[in-house]
Amino acid sequence: MHELRKDPLMNRWVAVMSDSMAPAEYHIPGDEAKESECILCSGREKETPPEITAIRGNGSHPNEPGWLARVIPSFKPILHVEGELGRRGVGMYDRMNSIGANEIIIETPEHNKTSGDISFEQTLRVVSLYKERIADLEKDLRLRYVLIYKNSGREAGAVYSHSHSQIIATPIIPRRIKEELDGAKQYYAYKERCIFCDIIREELRNGERVIFETKKFIAFCPYAQISSFEFCIMPKRHSCAFQEINSEEMEDLALMLSAMLKKLGTVLKNPPYNYIIHTVPNMIPRRNHWHTLGEDFHWHIEVRPRLARASGFEWGSGFYAVTTSPEDAAKYLREA
Repeated sequence: MHELRKDPLMNRWVAVMSDSMAPAEYHIPGDEAKESECILCSGREKETPPEITAIRGNGSHPNEPGWLARVIPSFKPILHVEGELGRRGVGMYDRMNSIGANEIIIETPEHNKTSGDISFEQTLRVVSLYKERIADLEKDLRLRYVLIYKNSGREAGAVYSHSHSQIIATPIIPRRIKEELDGAKQYYAYKERCIFCDIIREELRNGERVIFETKKFIAFCPYAQISSFEFCIMPKRHSCAFQEINSEEMEDLALMLSAMLKKLGTVLKNPPYNYIIHTVPNMIPRRNHWHTLGEDFHWHIEVRPRLARASGFEWGSGFYAVTTSPEDAAKYLREA
């Protein structure tokens, strides 16, 4: 079984696979799967794990064609839902079983659709599945965090060319998320205001980094972005949890995502990219641990095109250099 190991110096967990890859297996083939070979396409349902949920039309049945968007377990999960955590020490080190969930959201039955090509209605279906799956996974008291993310393009980590996103639910709060939670908490303790709400007000006041705005959402390039053409999508209404999104906001978010991914594809010629939804951790087991979380945190989506590989300096120092300023990047995206 896979296991999770903790780095005692950096205070981060890593997943170690039980079926180790040999050196030759790290070769990445150059050609993507053709539509006739794609296991995520409609008509190949019997070749995937049984679906968890789906949005269907025309009275179709589970694990058959007729779906509009579909959620299945991962083919090669990092974490497994069966079993107990089994926390234990090995000498000075900590480890636990790789308990959690890995799911794939197949965003469309059509193979040759990118996220920028998918219709507003289809994007809305995907957003509704995000909400449904977070709410369901949070019922499992072993799970501390539910992360929804998208890898688009091989350079961004995508295994399949068919448009999809993924969910990983972990038994710990990932270090990157905890850093955000801690930063938001410290700001709130000092100013008694949500830092994300303050950022929204400042970006709207300044206007130079704002790309697109709807009634409910704003998209902008962060003031100190770490990657060129990176942008953030935030709800204007203060809310710490993605699953609290209402129907009007879901429609607005679908509009925002569709528009922004089209802009990204137009400006950068369909680059590889990732997006990540940052929401609150599962608060059921330790309800009072983050006692101001509802006031200090604000869910959001980070979108990062993969335009350059990190150098040794960036990897070793955590100090990033961007080659297009946030102000210029916002201008290019705004005008697309």
